[in-house]
Amino acid sequence: MNRRRSDSAAAFAFLAPDGLGLLLFVLVPTALALVVGLFDVDGFGNVEWAGLDNFRLMAGDGLLWRSFGITAMYALMFVPLTFVVALGLALLVRDHFPGVGAVRAALFLPNAVSLVVIGLLWQFMLTDKTGVVSRISAAVGLEGVSWLGDPGLALFTLVLISVWFLMGYQMLIFLGGLQDIPREYYDAATVDGAGRWHRFRHVTWPMLRPTSFFVLVTATINAVAGLQAFDLVFVTTSGGPANATSTVVYYAYQQAFQFGRLGYAAAICALLVVLLGAVTAGLFALTRGGRFDHA
Repeated sequence: MNRRRSDSAAAFAFLAPDGLGLLLFVLVPTALALVVGLFDVDGFGNVEWAGLDNFRLMAGDGLLWRSFGITAMYALMFVPLTFVVALGLALLVRDHFPGVGAVRAALFLPNAVSLVVIGLLWQFMLTDKTGVVSRISAAVGLEGVSWLGDPGLALFTLVLISVWFLMGYQMLIFLGGLQDIPREYYDAATVDGAGRWHRFRHVTWPMLRPTSFFVLVTATINAVAGLQAFDLVFVTTSGGPANATSTVVYYAYQQAFQFGRLGYAAAICALLVVLLGAVTAGLFALTRGGRFDHA
């Protein structure tokens, strides 16, 4: 009994910093957003009770629902793409070979740089006609393509930049999961005649379920409300062209700091948190939290 209490105390001690951070930086701001969403706040000291008016306004805001649609499209492209790329890279650098440490560091390097710097760098390289990417595109027969200026390409371009930025971090998460798989499982599968694909399907993939669940959830949160959803949009496209890259968090920023509608922006953020929580709960239920068992 004493040993169990000691283990429980140690577990709570390790969880306390994350729990405190979750309380201070997620739960409290979410509660404040819900409260502020009940008022008309213009940022200049004028505060008036609005009740549910801000939430009613959202129902008829076509630009808001378009932003939700753009965010959904972004997430549907970004999440599976970064998942597959990160897992593939982790499989490539799992085994030791000369220079593997340098390769891992190079793949992770973009994530160590500020996303604002990343956005400015890619904006420079994607500049029409003069950017290095535009010149390479013209050299291979894609002359005149505007990667950030075409409403049909801008969002997909941001997805590719986001994958390049985050793939190194997700790769390290997968790499940790791969290195935790006992080598004996692979040896037993090899003895049974399993090839590389069968070893991945029947050993690697099942054992990576908890890691895959973590990557899936964090990638979804990043796509909906992470730095890519705001910083990258703010720096590269400012929601354009023709609002083609205006995500929900960027739209909320516009309402708050460009149009002085802080109460309405808070209501949007509160709704976004609720929807994101519902999506996360759905993923948890669908995958059973990445558990190994099928029960």
